Amino acid sequence: MIAARVICIAIGYVLGMFQTGYLYGKLHHVDIRQHGSGNAGATNTLRTLGVKAGLITFFGDLGKAMLAMLIGWLLFCDKYPDGARLLELYAGFGAVLGHNFPFYLKFKGGKGIACTAGVILAFYPPMAPACLLLFIVIVAVTRYVSLGSILVMICYFAQLVIFGQLGFLGVSKGLLLEVYIVGALFSLMGIWRHRENIKRLIAGTENKFSMGKSSKTEKK
Repeated sequence: MIAARVICIAIGYVLGMFQTGYLYGKLHHVDIRQHGSGNAGATNTLRTLGVKAGLITFFGDLGKAMLAMLIGWLLFCDKYPDGARLLELYAGFGAVLGHNFPFYLKFKGGKGIACTAGVILAFYPPMAPACLLLFIVIVAVTRYVSLGSILVMICYFAQLVIFGQLGFLGVSKGLLLEVYIVGALFSLMGIWRHRENIKRLIAGTENKFSMGKSSKTEKK
């Protein structure tokens, strides 16, 4: 099943490189990377181009991860019935890699939070409500999108392990550990992509979310 893992990651990477915010901006003669935080993710697109653009970017990034996972499952559900769910996760991981490190943008992409949201919804939807509620509460109280995103990554992994141990993920026991490892990679990459935000949070200099002005430091 090694080749299947590689194929799923590759499929995900190709789909993940579809940078919704960057392409939407180009259609409107705006290089999103030249504005605000310089990031092509949903948050900067929202600030720079408005709510409609932000929503299109968010759902576009979310959808490409879900599509990658669907393709991975369709390709291998018959050949590897016991491992199809794990292969789905690899496809989702590839999508996040493609989003975060698109080669045609010199490997400078987003932070993969919207993509990971798509993975959560596609892999086991009951994990989504807690992640969404946590994000909304943290951002509403602190106005730090970065803090909300970091805590969501932790919440996702914790739920993955809990539901996995309860036998709710539909994954055979022999593959559960690998599912946890891939899930940990999602979380660690999301947190690592926020490393500069973490430094600013500790220093008390992190920018707070505002629809009224762009940020030069907060990225999504």
